Amino acid sequence: MKVGRRFAVLLVVVLAVALSLVGARATQAAHAGAKVTKLTIWVDNVQKPAIDKITSSWGTRRGVDVNVQFHSFGNIRADLGTVKADNAPDVIVAAHDWTGELAANGLVLPLFPSKALKKQFPQYALDAFSYGGRLYGAPYALENVGLVVNTRLVKVPKTFAQFEKEALAFKRKSPDNIALAIPQGSAGDAYHMYPFFSGLGGYVFGHAKNGALQASRLGVANKVFLKNASLIDKWNREGLINSKADYGTAKNAWLKQNAAFWITGPWEVDGLKASGIPFRIIQLPKIKYRSVPFLGVQGTMVTKYAQVHGVESLAKDLVANEMMKASFQLDLEAANLRFPANKVAGKRVGDPILRQFGAAGLGGVPMPNIPQMGSVWAELGGAWVKATKGPGATPARTAFAQAAKNIRDKIAGG
Repeated sequence: MKVGRRFAVLLVVVLAVALSLVGARATQAAHAGAKVTKLTIWVDNVQKPAIDKITSSWGTRRGVDVNVQFHSFGNIRADLGTVKADNAPDVIVAAHDWTGELAANGLVLPLFPSKALKKQFPQYALDAFSYGGRLYGAPYALENVGLVVNTRLVKVPKTFAQFEKEALAFKRKSPDNIALAIPQGSAGDAYHMYPFFSGLGGYVFGHAKNGALQASRLGVANKVFLKNASLIDKWNREGLINSKADYGTAKNAWLKQNAAFWITGPWEVDGLKASGIPFRIIQLPKIKYRSVPFLGVQGTMVTKYAQVHGVESLAKDLVANEMMKASFQLDLEAANLRFPANKVAGKRVGDPILRQFGAAGLGGVPMPNIPQMGSVWAELGGAWVKATKGPGATPARTAFAQAAKNIRDKIAGG
C-alpha cells in the first residue's frame, strides 16, 4: 500500500511538471507568433533627435515599435515614389511644396486633426500643406526672409520711404557700398524678391472658394501690380536694387558693412550671431501693400504605405495629434533653428533672432504647392533680373507681362 501511494504521488508530480512544460511551450509559441506593431519614419539628421524623443514616449504608450530612419531630405520626395512597400516609410518629414505632387500621385493620405489643435496654427500654415481643399501634412516649422538692419549704420525704418532714403544715403557714402544686399544674380531669385513683389500687389496664383490654388488664375502681371510696376523702374534708376548681386555678394556686403540692409533668412542665424554686428530683423515695410515674404513650411505627412502596413490610424495619431502639439514643436525649434508653426509654441521661443524672423513672416504667403509652380520660378526671377540690371534694363511692365505670357505657355504645354 505504501508503495502504491508513493507511486500515485510520483505520478501526480510528473503530470504536473509535464503540464507546466506544455503550457510554457504554448506560451512561447504564442509569443513567437505574435506580430510587434512597427511604424517607420524617414527623417533627416536635423529632425532626428526631437522625433526620437517624441516617438519613444508615444510608442511606449501605444505599444508601437517606432523605427526612425535617417533619409537625406533631398531624396525623400523622389524615393517615396520608387521604394518597395516592404522598405517604405509610414511617415515622412516634408517640405510643404511637395504636397501637390505627392497628393496628386496618391502617395500621402489626408489628415483630420482636432479643431482645437487646428486653432493653434495660422491658417496660412495649414494652407501650405493643403491640396484640393484637404490637409495632407502637419506643419511644424516656418521659414521666411526678413530685412536685417545694421543698427550701427542706420535707423530701423518704420516706412518704406524711410528705408529707401536711408539705403540710398548709405550707398552714396562710398563707391564700395550698395543700398540693399539682396541676392539675384544672372539666374534671378524670385524667393528673396517676393516681399517687393507682394508689396506692389503681385501674387502667383489665385484661390478657389475652398482655398485651393488655381493655376488658371495667374497674378504675376495682374492689373494692380502692373499699375505699380513703374516703382521698380525708379528703384533701378536710383540703384536701390541691382540684380548683379548674387547670394555671396549680398552676404559679404552686409558682413563687411558695405550694406546696411540685407534680405535673408534663419539659415544665417549662426553667421549673424558670429558677426558681432548689432542688428534688428523686421518685415520689409509696406510699399503699396503689406510686403509679406514667401513662406517655406516644414511638416510631417502620412504615406499610403501606412495603409499597406496596417498602421494608418496609428500614423495619423502620431502626425495629426502628437506632432502638432506645442511641446514637440519647441523641441524641433531648438534643433532645427526654425520658428515653430504652432502659435502656442511660437510664444515660448527663447531665441531673440528666431523671434524676430517669426515676426517678419507674419501674414506670409506659402510658396505655391501645386506642380504648375515649376513653370513660375525661372520666369518670375528672370523678370526681376531684366528690370533691375541697371543701365539698359527692360521696363518692368514689359518684363513682367512677358514673364506671365511665358508662364501661361509653359503651363498649357504641360
